[in-house]
Amino acid sequence: MTAPNPDDFLLVGRISAAFGVRGELKISMISSHPEHIQKLKQLFVGDLSKPYTIGRLHQHKGSLYLLRLNEVDTRDAAEAMQGLEAYIHRSDAAPLANDEYFLHDLVGLQVQTEAGEDIGRAVEIIETGANDVLVVRKLGQADILVPMVRTVVRSIDIAGGTITVTSLADIVPE
Repeated sequence: MTAPNPDDFLLVGRISAAFGVRGELKISMISSHPEHIQKLKQLFVGDLSKPYTIGRLHQHKGSLYLLRLNEVDTRDAAEAMQGLEAYIHRSDAAPLANDEYFLHDLVGLQVQTEAGEDIGRAVEIIETGANDVLVVRKLGQADILVPMVRTVVRSIDIAGGTITVTSLADIVPE
């Protein structure tokens, strides 16, 4: 059997701790659609080749949820999962609205200004408390940090492979 392709999965949360004595887990959700994940039957924790059956998932506090996996029924088993990342299969994701995208889909896109000036290629997304930041690399130059806000990022064309931003002078202070 071949190993699963990591590109076929989406990170939705991280197991933070065991909860109770019957194997429940605390999971910090990073999905913008946790209500959709509550409707799914499978979740992959740690190992992308081994699906777990979701017994129950409900909000506990803020982005912290309580998760019951049918295959995890003891506190020891739950504690062994602490720190593991939780994924869903990409095909199980909630449909995206027109102005939504998966962050990992931005990596590799060409970044250009509205005037058509090539800035470089997106190599990373940094998630901050205020807004995400796109790291753009241009060979032979320092990386450029682009705040992912509507006043700076004018359009994202995943299919066309481009991200259009305001002028470079608006992004890079002198």
